[in-house]
Amino acid sequence: MDKDTRGALQTATQRARRLLEEEFRAQLEGDHDIMANGQVPPRGGPHLSARQQTLRDRIVAAIDHKRAAGMKPTEAVADYLRDAAFTTLNRFVALKMLEARRLVQECVTRGDASSGFAEFCGLAPGMRLTDGGGYRLYLECVFDELSTEVKVLFDRRDPASALWPRRQTLDALLAVLNAEDLAGVWTEDETIGWVYQYFNGQDERRQMRDESQAPRNSRELAVRNQFFTPRYVVQFLVDNTLGRMWLEMRGGTSRLVGRCEYLVRPEGDGFRARPKKDPRDLRILDPACGSGHFLLYAFDLLLEIYEEAWEEPQDAPRSITTGRTLREDYATVDDLQRALPTLILEHNLHGVDIDPRCAQIAALALWLRAQRAWGNVGLRAAARPRVRRTHIVVAEPMPGDRVMMDEFAARLEPPLLRDLFRRMVGEMRLAGELGALLRVEDAIAEDLRQARSAFVSQQQAPSVFLPGLEPTQRQPSLNLSGIDDDDFFHEAEARMADALQAFAEVATGAAATRRRLFADDATQGVALIELLRGRFDVVLMNPPFGSGSLPAKAAFDRAYPRTKIDMYAAFVERGIQLLQPRGLLGAITSRTGFFLSTFQRWREEVLLRDATPTVFADLGFGVLDNAMVEVAAYCLERRGETAP
Repeated sequence: MDKDTRGALQTATQRARRLLEEEFRAQLEGDHDIMANGQVPPRGGPHLSARQQTLRDRIVAAIDHKRAAGMKPTEAVADYLRDAAFTTLNRFVALKMLEARRLVQECVTRGDASSGFAEFCGLAPGMRLTDGGGYRLYLECVFDELSTEVKVLFDRRDPASALWPRRQTLDALLAVLNAEDLAGVWTEDETIGWVYQYFNGQDERRQMRDESQAPRNSRELAVRNQFFTPRYVVQFLVDNTLGRMWLEMRGGTSRLVGRCEYLVRPEGDGFRARPKKDPRDLRILDPACGSGHFLLYAFDLLLEIYEEAWEEPQDAPRSITTGRTLREDYATVDDLQRALPTLILEHNLHGVDIDPRCAQIAALALWLRAQRAWGNVGLRAAARPRVRRTHIVVAEPMPGDRVMMDEFAARLEPPLLRDLFRRMVGEMRLAGELGALLRVEDAIAEDLRQARSAFVSQQQAPSVFLPGLEPTQRQPSLNLSGIDDDDFFHEAEARMADALQAFAEVATGAAATRRRLFADDATQGVALIELLRGRFDVVLMNPPFGSGSLPAKAAFDRAYPRTKIDMYAAFVERGIQLLQPRGLLGAITSRTGFFLSTFQRWREEVLLRDATPTVFADLGFGVLDNAMVEVAAYCLERRGETAP
């Protein structure tokens, strides 16, 4: 995408944001009595219908949820307004991209004259309403169908979707997106990522920096560090990590040699050999994933890697997951190609970010990439497997509502899970500020050992009841004696996930919204802990740089005494820690760490002791869009001994 096209997309995104925020602000204040100053009456006015009152209850529940997490009343209302505008814009951008890929019938390019709506009206002639109500119903049906796979963006139970632009605003929004100068952007996978970056304008970032040198909260930290990674940098880092690793597993011979145009081939003896792995066991992480650019290109290489592994079954390793080789699990290449996109999303690609909006963007981008892969092998949409989940995790505090937390914890059985859940909530309090830097797995590992030990002791204790008079247990106990901490956590995690789902479903009205928000936060927290307890073959990043957020400064300084000088240095240290021995890390960061004296400990104790640089490109200014920073792109190999 050239600079002029990006400029047009930036202008369109900012205009769409203004349209939606002005519209939704007017609806919040004029219809729902939810004021920008944070005043929110417990009930709406008598002018609201029963349906409108239900929608208002969902909105108020979302605002209360934000306040329970620590936001001030004005911040909570403003944050909800941004969520509503961003989610609505993303949905219509997504529909444009889906139309361009023929994954949905034309639905927005010609507004209510689109062929999809015409067909809908053919089935229900009364839907052509002058107020646009029929068109809205049609689009909501499209959302519902898409939500079976891209739930994080299209789920209409999300309180951010409670508001809908009125006819005039919707027409203006569609005019912005259907402008002729944007006609070529909708086929590009990266368009949704640019929209994410451009939603927050330069004026907003400048104001944040003028008011405070360091980010004052997790949102400021996210907004200040939204810089799109250029495609050539993405390729350079992925080629020299994932691409290099696969070549080393294959003795330097692979189709990737021709595919990886930025691969740096070593001199002399060539690539160092490493043990082969089944492709399903390759784990890739972006700990600050944004809209998923590294993961998208890694997806492309993994398609080649899987097919190459399947074509040469001699001495093929068995998968840790299935216990069988790739050829044993997929008898024909057609079987493999049908399964490939879901295999990659379910086994290989993982991402973390502190901005919940990233989950919408990255999950959608990966889903679109999977659809393109199926299209390239001629698999019709109806025959494609459903994408049930992606491993994109939002790092945010677990539920802040103490009353609801206690209510949920009381339902967990056996009782040791209650203490474990409460400890997890406490350990996650700074997740929104630190993201993947949060070393929550260390504290949880100790809790797991103690909990399992207590459970085993309890199971081995002699009964104090006469035979036949033992009390009836309300729920089967966890049968965990003699198993390790990993198995214990997986079983505990499954119990918590089931309990959270049940907890969210046993309620109606506003209570259902509050419980669902609680359950969603808790589920993300458990997923983050599970992710950080693992180790990865490849870590890729364009991490935040500069100071960390003020609320987490003390914890950040304690956790990263060697690299607290800058967040990017800490992310590199953390990334190395999350690697398997001989794992590879690729990063684009400020170049200052390689020559300033303040980074001496980072160079000596992290780069030279824990990992070995393999390639380095000093790129200078003008690489990251609108970022006045000199950058370097480099790859490191973690030493093969015990983890640092």
